[in-house]
Amino acid sequence: MMKPHQSARVSTSKPPKRSAVPEAGVGELADLRPGQSVELLKELHILTREGRLNQDSRRKLKQVYHLFNFIEPILAELSGNESAPSLADHGAGKSYLGFILYDLYFKSLGRGHIYGVETRAELVEKSRALAQRLGFDRMLFLNLSVAESTDAQELPVQIDVVTALHACDTATDDAIAFGLQKKARAMVLVPCCQAEMAACLRQGKALQLARTPLAELWRHPLHTREIGSQVTNVLRCLYLEARGYQVTVTELVGWEHSMKNELIIARYTGQKKRAAAERLRALLIEFGLEKELGPRFGLAAPGVDLQGAAADGAGA
Repeated sequence: MMKPHQSARVSTSKPPKRSAVPEAGVGELADLRPGQSVELLKELHILTREGRLNQDSRRKLKQVYHLFNFIEPILAELSGNESAPSLADHGAGKSYLGFILYDLYFKSLGRGHIYGVETRAELVEKSRALAQRLGFDRMLFLNLSVAESTDAQELPVQIDVVTALHACDTATDDAIAFGLQKKARAMVLVPCCQAEMAACLRQGKALQLARTPLAELWRHPLHTREIGSQVTNVLRCLYLEARGYQVTVTELVGWEHSMKNELIIARYTGQKKRAAAERLRALLIEFGLEKELGPRFGLAAPGVDLQGAAADGAGA
């Protein structure tokens, strides 16, 4: 209890300032590309209804934007002289890539089409409904496998750009075959889960260990998986070069975002490289895989000249 001669102390210090609460989504909007529809990103559940990004969504958006940086100049080149570019996105999933490409490029261009190919019917239906709701009327979604889409009547005879983001195992090879069939001007591929090569390496492991010290590269199961993935992509690049494409291999994003991070960009030049075909055959022979994987990479039988077989391949 305070004595009579004592006076209560009155604090003259100011109360601590409360941190200003930013408007929902302001920080996240800084991560978006100019012209990007916020409503689209909300529909795709990349942004929350309050306009926020969680860590997983930020990672997905970064991947798609980085891929867009590679695809945009290709589309710009193909759009010259009032041309209407066409793009087929294989293994489209929820069609993040297709919708963002349309929103940032095709919408303002006013011409051209995007075709999303996906095996899961429920995702195809959702993408169709979203495209209709947004007025993206030059998007078509097909409930097909990559291989089935090659001869689908809904697709034009020629497709300018083929994309496949994290197409699993042999789906990337199917996307390459689709691109060759459709005389694609460019292919942008991010392979994933290359299990076929690893399975083939395991089958002949004992024989290969006795035949060549290189087999030590896949003696252990973990190494088998990793070397299988690496060699598969090397073979794909050689195959594309043999069929007349100039190939660039780079990272999609930092490895902290995804371990499946290899980006293969192939642009058609018409200069079919015989050396690439020869190295492709030599690698398959060295790994003892010419019988199992030769047909996938254009070597139907011993003595078949891949370079000659490519004469009816992609064209300008």
